[in-house]
Amino acid sequence: MKKACSFCGRSEREARLLISGVNGFICEECAKQAYQIVKEAGMEAAKKEEPTPPSMQRIPKPKEIKDYLDQYIIGQEEAKRYLSVAVYNHYKRLSQPVDEKDGVEIEKSNIIMVGPTGTGKTLMARTIAKLLDVPFTIVDATVFTEAGYVGEDVESILSRLLQVADYKVGPTERGIVFIDEIDKIARKQDNPSITRDVSGEGVQQGLLKLLEGTSVNVPPKGGRKHPDQEYIAVDTRNILFICGGAFDGIERKIAQRLNTHTVGYNSVQNMRHIDKDDLMKYVQPQDLKSFGLIPEIIGRLPILTYLNPLDRPALRRILVEPKNSIIKQYQKLFRMDGIELTFTDEAMETIVDKAVEYKLGARGLRSIVESVMMDAMFDQPSRHVDSFEVTKEYVTEQLGKSHLE
Repeated sequence: MKKACSFCGRSEREARLLISGVNGFICEECAKQAYQIVKEAGMEAAKKEEPTPPSMQRIPKPKEIKDYLDQYIIGQEEAKRYLSVAVYNHYKRLSQPVDEKDGVEIEKSNIIMVGPTGTGKTLMARTIAKLLDVPFTIVDATVFTEAGYVGEDVESILSRLLQVADYKVGPTERGIVFIDEIDKIARKQDNPSITRDVSGEGVQQGLLKLLEGTSVNVPPKGGRKHPDQEYIAVDTRNILFICGGAFDGIERKIAQRLNTHTVGYNSVQNMRHIDKDDLMKYVQPQDLKSFGLIPEIIGRLPILTYLNPLDRPALRRILVEPKNSIIKQYQKLFRMDGIELTFTDEAMETIVDKAVEYKLGARGLRSIVESVMMDAMFDQPSRHVDSFEVTKEYVTEQLGKSHLE
């Protein structure tokens, strides 16, 4: 019997590889083409796939979501409540029946979180991603520019969400996106200029339809759009957007707004109740507009919440209490070498004092502990000791060596 490909008819001599089956053969070229056809058919099926609404029985309630966040994030009660309710409502919105008789359609409520650096905005997003049953991605707003300029298009936000959802359009269209550093795309100046603000206002305008809901042609592999590139159409109406930013200097805008109302005896009395150490709690949409966000984008982020600056007791708790606390991380590192690491209360107080001085929030704690522990991490694994205690004197000595004292 003459061996030949059952698809193209190439003989054994003409084909480099001939794979045998039960009643025939296939050459390597036909196998490659068959693979491509199957792959394209799978992509088409993904495009047509309808999103399956989540079951209400397995959706975590707002209190359960907040309790989970409490294990990793200290304080920030207001922001955690807002975030828990928004995520729960997002699930409910996805599970609402399509043919609702009362004609009421629940609209999504995108969120914007404002707070100083190191207060837990990104950590909150990362923590909630572990709990969720929907695709979740975190993107950085600083890399985006207006279409046609060097940088990334805003559509690449959806490329990343698509990758998380294994290129399935259905799950992608019910995902959650956290846009970090949203304050970095604020309008650079109020006065019109001859040069375009391509990484500021231009990006905000590009985000408008994305936040509200539109069908976007997304390049699957990200990057710039090319005429020959295959696109996947993604509808953003059901994608929840959570934005976070430090908005450094917005306290001045808040203070200016609060001072404009101090006219008359009654207003002077009201001013006494304002907490000057935490002006962020009085943030209003008009302050974001003064900072440089355009009114259209503020309108598409209806839920505005804030994160408090971390005071001394909060920093002390952050050091030891969360599941993923800094001290626990270092203790685990040392335990892997068979060393039991302990910190005295005075040593932790000294570390917290230094973090308060730097005003860098939880990130400041991390850099200080890293400086304190550097010598110990270098020396102790070679000494074959069973335990190591960090004292106040040791902390002061190490901070002096690293010029942080």
